[in-house]
Amino acid sequence: MYVNFTYIKGYFLFINVITFVVYGLDKLFAIKHKRRIRIITLLGLAFLGGELGGLLAMNIFHHKTNKKCFTVGLPLILVMHMIMYLCFNHFLIVMFILI
Repeated sequence: MYVNFTYIKGYFLFINVITFVVYGLDKLFAIKHKRRIRIITLLGLAFLGGELGGLLAMNIFHHKTNKKCFTVGLPLILVMHMIMYLCFNHFLIVMFILI
């Protein structure tokens, strides 16, 4: 069984770039005292696969670094995605052996 990971890699690159930009925009809006991007949107982007972009933006922009839902939540989302990835790979190996 062959799985083409090119599209998956492209998706994760895309969602992480988008997440990084959105976190940067939220920081800019915070500085300018403008309407902010909702927390659910920021965490939702991380949940969709943009946790690395979110963590990078948090460190570069020093944004949301005092909020527990981000300092704990983003690493937990990353761990969850890593576990899902390992389970998916294990599933593919088992399916390959059974075929």
